[in-house]
Amino acid sequence: MSPVSSPTRVIRIGSRKSQLALVQTYWVQEQLQKAHPDIHFEVHTMSTHGDKVLDVALAKIGDKGLFTKELEVGMLNQEIDFAVHSLKDLPTRLPEGLMLGAVSERENPADALVLHEKHAGKQIDTLPEGAVIGTSSLRRLAQLRHHFPHLSFKDVRGNLNTRLAKLDAGEYDALILAVAGLERLGMADRVHQVLPSEISLHAVGQGALGIECRSGDSEVLSVIRAIEHLPTTRRCLAERAFLRSLEGGCQVPIGVNTVLEGDSLILTGVVASLDGKTVVKDQVSGPAEDPETLGNTLAARLREQGAQEILNSIFQEVGRA
Repeated sequence: MSPVSSPTRVIRIGSRKSQLALVQTYWVQEQLQKAHPDIHFEVHTMSTHGDKVLDVALAKIGDKGLFTKELEVGMLNQEIDFAVHSLKDLPTRLPEGLMLGAVSERENPADALVLHEKHAGKQIDTLPEGAVIGTSSLRRLAQLRHHFPHLSFKDVRGNLNTRLAKLDAGEYDALILAVAGLERLGMADRVHQVLPSEISLHAVGQGALGIECRSGDSEVLSVIRAIEHLPTTRRCLAERAFLRSLEGGCQVPIGVNTVLEGDSLILTGVVASLDGKTVVKDQVSGPAEDPETLGNTLAARLREQGAQEILNSIFQEVGRA
């Protein structure tokens, strides 16, 4: 009698249906499949609230789990085992029973200027007065208004291809997008300028992937450890602690930048008013092995300088809109 082979272990990965989300999820699937050839990884896709509501500015429809809630319900209901997120979309406070299990190596976290062809060769500081810049991010909006008050800004929604089509059709003179997303979709040639951090501090977690799973799921945690990148994890934990301490969601004008130098981590943060006229910015450094303390320290320092008053004003303004 031939021996009975044991069934292959199946682990189900949750993903949004957007092109970028799937590219990211299939990359995670490929890396894990290489690391664990004895396990079969299945991708299960879901549409989130943020994917369905495309005619309203992100700040006006709320941001708590905008691109994550349906995937989180799937995990809690045992329909999927973990979910792949762009870490910048993952709230800093997760539902009970879920945790951030792993963070992948970060791609370039900077923002990119993408131009209509009629402005080829220009950079953001040489665009003409009144040029229309498309962005759905209050963080980008506030910082760019501060540096370039002569430019006009207009909300833009939809996936990356939809946004680029609107730009190419002439609805915008330029877009501000994440370098990492363009690179992951093979569109690095659309980047006309990588915005320096002096102009635009990036979003918390931007450029990294976050793997969310059920708390205490030791099997899944051991499996996803294969893509864990400790330097990125430390940088992102500092950023997320900074954001969490300021009680800011994804759609608030809070920007960050983190640099590892040996065993030290340097964290820069900014909070800006929507009109760009009031900006609070500072920097702290400390042991990289204690990133969350660093994030909390910077948040306290910015709060002392007026950051909380800026955020309270924004919450009231967005709430009235």
